[in-house]
Amino acid sequence: MRTVLITGSAGFIGYHLAHLLLEQGWRVVGYDGLTDYYDVALKEKRHEMLGQYEHFEAHVGMLEDFETLHGVARSAKPEVIVHLAAQAGVRYSLENPRAYVDANLVGAFNVMECARELGVEHLMMASTSSVYGANTDMPFEERQKCDTPLTFYAATKKANEAMAHSYAHLWNLPTTMFRFFTIYGPWGRPDMALFKFTRGILEGTPIDIYNRGEMYRDFTYVDDLVRAIGLLIDCPPVRPSSGDNPGEGDSLSPVAPFRVVNIGNNDKVRLMDFVEAIEAECGRKAQVNMMPMQQGDVPATWADASLLRELTGYAPQTNFRDGVAAFVSWYRDYYQV
Repeated sequence: MRTVLITGSAGFIGYHLAHLLLEQGWRVVGYDGLTDYYDVALKEKRHEMLGQYEHFEAHVGMLEDFETLHGVARSAKPEVIVHLAAQAGVRYSLENPRAYVDANLVGAFNVMECARELGVEHLMMASTSSVYGANTDMPFEERQKCDTPLTFYAATKKANEAMAHSYAHLWNLPTTMFRFFTIYGPWGRPDMALFKFTRGILEGTPIDIYNRGEMYRDFTYVDDLVRAIGLLIDCPPVRPSSGDNPGEGDSLSPVAPFRVVNIGNNDKVRLMDFVEAIEAECGRKAQVNMMPMQQGDVPATWADASLLRELTGYAPQTNFRDGVAAFVSWYRDYYQV
């Protein structure tokens, strides 16, 4: 039985990935700080459900606490580490940037140190579409330069990519960074747009729509995302030999076993169409506050997912209307609305 260490296992994506891998027969060791950035009860419930599996074990600790993280990692002896834990939220990074230094920079370094010492077969680390920053050439492709982050959150994630590349090169540590594009679905975070929109529409309270609705996002359903991560586990990058050509469209580093992969629906959806889908599922119209563009935000994201398809034969494909329906159904059930 193979073992995977998942940081952020009580989080939105971590829970879904752990569930998928447990169903596939993995032993899953979870590590999560259970911070109060949002409702801790939601995180505890996710861990509780995972705890129903014989081969799941949960550990509570902060990424910055190297001694605790290191002890869990050494005891687990994982073949694979999937690092999902982070201080999330583009907007919160405007209010509390230090939290991002602690979790996203120091924390990521601690995870990489554990991976280096253990010599794992594959280190997989979450990045974000936010690293594309001020880029306007879409769809976003992994080999584009990403030197213009617009938020501190994005800057820390871009730093993670650079840090991970250096470790991959120095220690021959196979590393894949995956860039997420607007993930949504059941058990999502309360600070995410779909969650806030659904709550507002069902409660009859106004929702804020930025850039007066002229926003486009590559909405990616969480089940599609974790399936892609699961398939990428068995695609560890290999350091190329001198003169090797990684192939057109491949982001494989020329000097390290390191690759960046977009995980997105390869489509962009107008925000107001997304809102209309939520309205349809909730059975009522939204009260809308049309707002100007928020500081640090971007008008559009759109993933080129061809590299993911080339590596795994798979690409996310859930239609946003189907995904919204699944989320609203979960929301009504969980909150008894």
